[in-house]
Amino acid sequence: MQKTIIRANSPWWRIPWREIVEYRDLIGIMWQRDMLAVYKQSVLGKAWFVLQPLMTTVVFTIVFGNIAGLGTDGVPPLMFYMSGMLIWNFFATSMNSISSTFTGNVPLFSKVYFPRLIVPIVRVLVALATLALNALMFVGFWLFYRYFTEASLPPATRMLWFLPILGYTAVLGLAMGLLLASMTIKYRDMQFFLPFFSQLWMYATPIIYPLSSIPEKYQIFIIANPMTAIVEAFRYSFLGSGSINPIHLIYSFVFMLVTLMIGILLFNRVETTFMDTV
Repeated sequence: MQKTIIRANSPWWRIPWREIVEYRDLIGIMWQRDMLAVYKQSVLGKAWFVLQPLMTTVVFTIVFGNIAGLGTDGVPPLMFYMSGMLIWNFFATSMNSISSTFTGNVPLFSKVYFPRLIVPIVRVLVALATLALNALMFVGFWLFYRYFTEASLPPATRMLWFLPILGYTAVLGLAMGLLLASMTIKYRDMQFFLPFFSQLWMYATPIIYPLSSIPEKYQIFIIANPMTAIVEAFRYSFLGSGSINPIHLIYSFVFMLVTLMIGILLFNRVETTFMDTV
């Protein structure tokens, strides 16, 4: 009896950009589904998109600003912590949600074909929509402090720097998520380690403290964190604190590109065989 072996037509290193564009309607449908499912059947609904970061900011202001007495580089504590959490939440939400791409979609992936990279892209778009709501809240506080208090904040034209910062953060979140998703399907311990890893990474990023407060001999460890330069650049553009170092930005950009390439290659390789693993 003659046996027929069915193999994939394309190698695992090829990225199906054309197919992703052809399935753009599916991206829109999945985005709407995920947005509606986040706080479905909750009393406050989409208000939680704003309430969660606001409550976290208030807690950080009380605990780290008032009780612990950590400095904020002369910036109003509420704005200092909110700015850090705004950009960090976008990154962490993208990374954490993408990491469950394979383990959370086994029934879907086993029944119908579509480019698997669509799911991580949708997760980033959902996180981006949440960021948009949080950014409106942040801008509202910024306008209040800028025009109704004595706080010294930079001109509004600096907000244009937010676009490249946003692009970098989105790509880094996608890259790390793809990398973790590829590892989680084989090493299930990753899904238990990920919350701790994400929390540890947050404390290694100057969110609750300014980079200038770290002793110079230890700053190299914080700067090695690719999110440090972005958080500092974000604060510099909106609050006038922090610093922008071209070398640190170039390092972060190269780190992001290398991680993205590795993440996409591993993701494509794993997706061809992950059904046999699960």
